[in-house]
Amino acid sequence: MKLINYSRRDFIKVLGAGVASLAVPRLARTENVGKKMNFVFVLVDDLGWTDLGCYGSSFYDTPHLDRLAREGMRFTNAYAACPVCSPTRASIMAGKYPARMDTTDYFGAPQPNPKSRWQQSKSLFPAAYNTHLALEEVTLAEALQENGYKTFYAGKWHLGETDKYWPENQGFDVNQGGWRGGGPYGGKKYFSPYGNPRLEDGPEGEHLPDRLASETCKFIDQNAEKPFLAYLAFYSVHTPLMTRKDLKEKYEAKRKAMENAGDIWGKEGSRKVRQVQEHAVYAGMVSAMDQAVGKVLDKLRATGLDKNTAVIMMSDNGGLSTSEGHPTSNLPLRAGKGWLYEGGIREPMIIRWPGVTKPGSVCDEPVISTDFYPTMLEMGQLPARPKQHCDGVSLVPLLKQTGTLKRDAIYWHYPHHGNQGGTPGGAIRMGDYKLIEFYDDMRVELYNLKADIGEKHNLAGTMPGKAKAMVKMLHDWRKQVDAKMPTPNPDYKKKS
Repeated sequence: MKLINYSRRDFIKVLGAGVASLAVPRLARTENVGKKMNFVFVLVDDLGWTDLGCYGSSFYDTPHLDRLAREGMRFTNAYAACPVCSPTRASIMAGKYPARMDTTDYFGAPQPNPKSRWQQSKSLFPAAYNTHLALEEVTLAEALQENGYKTFYAGKWHLGETDKYWPENQGFDVNQGGWRGGGPYGGKKYFSPYGNPRLEDGPEGEHLPDRLASETCKFIDQNAEKPFLAYLAFYSVHTPLMTRKDLKEKYEAKRKAMENAGDIWGKEGSRKVRQVQEHAVYAGMVSAMDQAVGKVLDKLRATGLDKNTAVIMMSDNGGLSTSEGHPTSNLPLRAGKGWLYEGGIREPMIIRWPGVTKPGSVCDEPVISTDFYPTMLEMGQLPARPKQHCDGVSLVPLLKQTGTLKRDAIYWHYPHHGNQGGTPGGAIRMGDYKLIEFYDDMRVELYNLKADIGEKHNLAGTMPGKAKAMVKMLHDWRKQVDAKMPTPNPDYKKKS
C-alpha cells in the first residue's frame, strides 16, 4: 500500500495495531543503536481515571494497557487541560493552555447567542471560542516532521470544521479517519461502512478500533527504518454506546455474577451520577480499545521496534458519568466529563520509554497535557521550542527519576455550560491543594486532594488565606493568557 502524502502540518495521534501475518521476524530489526526515538501516541476519548485495571477497575478487562503500565511509568496525578475534548487535543498539539488559544470548548459547541432559549435560562452567556486549531501554531507533528520524522494520524481529530484544519494540514503525512467529527456519527458508526471522508470503508461489519490499529500497524511496518510518530486517537469510548456482540455478552454475564456493589446512582448537583462500573456495552468498548492497543504493542515487539519506540497513552477528558447514558463511574473522583471536579479532568496516563523508565514505576507529581510537546522533543534529543510550547514542561526528570518539575501550579479555564452539567469556571492546582472558582457567582471551593481525593470537604471557609492566595494566582494567570470570560445575562431571573 502506498502512503498518501498530504500537506504540511502534523502532530501525534497514532497508535497502531499489529497483525501476526504482517509481523517481520524480530531479529530483522534490532539494530536501533544511534537511531532517533520513535513515538506511538495513544489518545483515548472519554476514558475515565479508573477505567483501566491498572487504575483500579475490577469490571473492565484491560490486559494490554495494564502490561504497558508494568513496563513503563504510570502517572496518578495526570490532567487533561480541559474537561471536554477539543481543547485538550489542541493543548497536546500546540503545547499551550486552551485559554491562551481561545480553544476552550469542544468544536461545534454553541457560541454565545442571546436568542438561544437554553442560554437565556442561564445567568451567564458563554465566552466565544475559536472553532479550529490555528494553522499558525507549529504543532508537535510539524516539529517532528521538520526533524526527519514520518508522521501518521489515525482516528478522531475534532480540531476544525473544514479540511483546511485537518491532520494533513497540521503536520501529518498520512491521515486515516481524522476529520471534523467528534464521534463516529456517519454510516454504521463503530462498524463499517463508516461514512468517514478520511477513512475508506472496510468489509461489512469491520470494527473501527481494530481498523484504526491495523492502519497504524501498516504505517509502522512501512516506516520501520525511519524515525516516526504514529498518533492513534481512538473514537472509543465516546458515544454512541455500542460494541461487538461477543464483548457485550461477556460483560452481561460478568455483571450478573457481580456481588451487590451498593447503590448504582448518586447525585451531582441536579444530575444523577453513576457510582458503579457495570455497564456491559461500555465495558465492551473499553475492552475493544484495549485489544486494539495490544495489536500495536505486539507489532512493535514483533518487529523489534519496541526497543526504540516510546509509547505514550492518555485520555482527553474524564469518564462520562453524569449524562448521555452515564456509562462509567469515576469514583473515588467526583463527577466526570464536563466538570472541573477531578472526575472531569484527572486522566489515566502511561509512558513507556525503553531503557529509561523503570518498569512498574509510579509518578505522583501533577502533570498536564501541555507537557507532552516539550517532553517528546527532549526524548527525541531535538531542540526545544519554548515560544511554542510555552505552557508545557518537560517530564524527562520524572521519567528518569532524577528530579521534580519546577512549576508552581497548573490551571484550567472553562467559560462554558457543559452538556454534562458542568458550569462556567476556572481552577488551579498547587501542590496538594486545588481551588475551583465558579463564574456564575464567583464562589470558590478549596480542597486538599491528598487528604480528600473525592472533593467532599470545602476548606475555603477554614483556610481563607490559602483560598485568597490561590484566587489571586488564578486571576493573574487569566490575565497573562488573556482568557475570555463569560458575560452576564441581563434578563436572567434567578429561580427562588
